[in-house]
Amino acid sequence: MTGRTKTAPAFSLPDKDGRIVNLSDFSGKWIILYFYPKDNTSGCTLEAIDFTAIKKDLARRNAIVIGVSPDRPDSHKNFIQKHRLDVLLLCDEEKKVLKKYGAWGLKKNYGKEYEGVIRTTVLISPDGKIADIWPNVKVRIKRSGGEVKHADAVLQRLDELN
Repeated sequence: MTGRTKTAPAFSLPDKDGRIVNLSDFSGKWIILYFYPKDNTSGCTLEAIDFTAIKKDLARRNAIVIGVSPDRPDSHKNFIQKHRLDVLLLCDEEKKVLKKYGAWGLKKNYGKEYEGVIRTTVLISPDGKIADIWPNVKVRIKRSGGEVKHADAVLQRLDELN
């Protein structure tokens, strides 16, 4: 998906309890919409924990975090309980929203090509426009000054836009 300032594609997806959540439910808020491959894997767990850790900072900025993966509701429920996560996780088993946001496509691993989730974060403004996009996200980046968390970079960008 390309085009910052483009209207974010609408969606309706189930949460961990099977309740339907709509993008429009969060109108007037900043939305950090992140797409991740699979519950309870190392990178996905770190990402969810990192976003949980800054939830109060985000709330002070009128922002909410929504994670989307192709996992089933029962997987999300277990993932949330196991790691004490405090982010909203939605299920896109049919991969329709993943595709709308360009977070599903061809990947390579050890020389093999396959289709899968492309770890992506989309920052949506309170008026429903795409304010920024991070494609091919690295959850943690090692730098000479230490490790940089993707969640912190998103928070910093939110501050720049506010």
